[in-house]
Amino acid sequence: MEVHQIYVGGGFCKTDSVLKVLNPFDQSLVGETFIAGKPELELSIENALKVKNVLRDLPLFKRYLILMEIADGIKNKRNHFANILACEAGKPLKYALGEVDRAIQVFIIAAEESKRLPKEYLSIDWTPAGENKEGLVKYFPIGLIAGIAPFNFPLNLAVHKIAPAIASGNPIILKPARSTPLTILELAKIIDQTELPKGAVSILPMDREAGNQLVTDERFNMLSFTGSPAVGWKMKQDAGKKKVTLELGGNAGVIVSDSANIEMAAKKCVTGGYAYSGQVCIHVQRIIVHENVYVQFLDRFIELTKNLKFGPPADENTDISSMIDEENAIRVEEWVTEAVANGAKILLGGKRTGAFFEPTIITKTNREMKVCALEIFGPVVTIEKFSEFDEAIRFINDSEFGLQAGVFTNIISEMNHAHNELEVGGVIINDVPTLRVDHMPYGGIKNSGFGREGIKYAIQEMLEPRLLVKNTDY
Repeated sequence: MEVHQIYVGGGFCKTDSVLKVLNPFDQSLVGETFIAGKPELELSIENALKVKNVLRDLPLFKRYLILMEIADGIKNKRNHFANILACEAGKPLKYALGEVDRAIQVFIIAAEESKRLPKEYLSIDWTPAGENKEGLVKYFPIGLIAGIAPFNFPLNLAVHKIAPAIASGNPIILKPARSTPLTILELAKIIDQTELPKGAVSILPMDREAGNQLVTDERFNMLSFTGSPAVGWKMKQDAGKKKVTLELGGNAGVIVSDSANIEMAAKKCVTGGYAYSGQVCIHVQRIIVHENVYVQFLDRFIELTKNLKFGPPADENTDISSMIDEENAIRVEEWVTEAVANGAKILLGGKRTGAFFEPTIITKTNREMKVCALEIFGPVVTIEKFSEFDEAIRFINDSEFGLQAGVFTNIISEMNHAHNELEVGGVIINDVPTLRVDHMPYGGIKNSGFGREGIKYAIQEMLEPRLLVKNTDY
């Protein structure tokens, strides 16, 4: 058991408020850290503002080298990071290793993007008033950023805020989830060894008062939040004049056409539906299958789901483990029970033991059931059938969310139609909506959020354009 100090304004410290981090699988103690309050947040803000202009003026080659040094530091401790992550988040080791690898890629991509920050030359003389004038648009760091990261990807979703902030020359104060703060605090040790100015990054598990200040304090120029819709939209209301980026999850849908490779579709949907017990904002939640291949797909999906291995997260053979806590497992159980009471049918699973909820397949659902209408954030998948492709499009769009959707088809017209008509931020062809490559634009519409992440796109959110117009005739 290791004690992890919090990273305050460029230095490590303890507070009087100890935070014990438990393994969701067996409630064993993973480690201890500390809760930051108003004094620690104030010091972090002051130190961040002191280095704001230093960061703005930091040469791009230095930003590149710092970001690459962080990537190398994670790579050198890959297994160490993965073991901490698996234990604190209850994430099966195979997925924890994948998350660490993605975090490495995020810093490498951010390093590359730091060399190509946007600039734009404008011809001003499109009208007579612009004769003998030209323009240059430069993009400047927006200022101090508040980042709030969730429990489910405690490393990768945090570095999706930290790495673009460094690349774009902005200081950032990041609040990790209190249930999973240890992996990102381990990263702070690597950041601290680089030449990044002290105060550029702070990582603080916080009490409620300090956490609220991230949203309301006018010294922050931007808020980047990943979490639930109810919390996110309330933060946007309270954020005042600061820029806000929200990634708020969804109830991702998948269409399986009768032209699809059914074996491939079933395998990918099982992984997308049950990886990390469905605690993924682009988890496969709703599947609609053409009636011609419905039975074939369903039989194979059930067979593959039955083969998933339950076990402790640190076991490299474990496919599915406990959820983040028993409270959420109980919520999932209640939603499934409610669906069954209203006519749904369980084809597999449906039972809970403590914080573990079985991989579950449900059919005969309707739009009003929570298992369809809301983000279940658990290992539950609904499967229904369709006869016409437009019917499947309407099924996916009939949701308050719009993050990503998957479409399995080998018909070009269906691919194009899905891209044009699906009301989501991303359409994934012949793969599940759970696919996320870290440099692609990522975000949604409707209740799924506001703005985009993905390194280049996050950097753009963190920059402000400033126009220079000059005369060319003297």
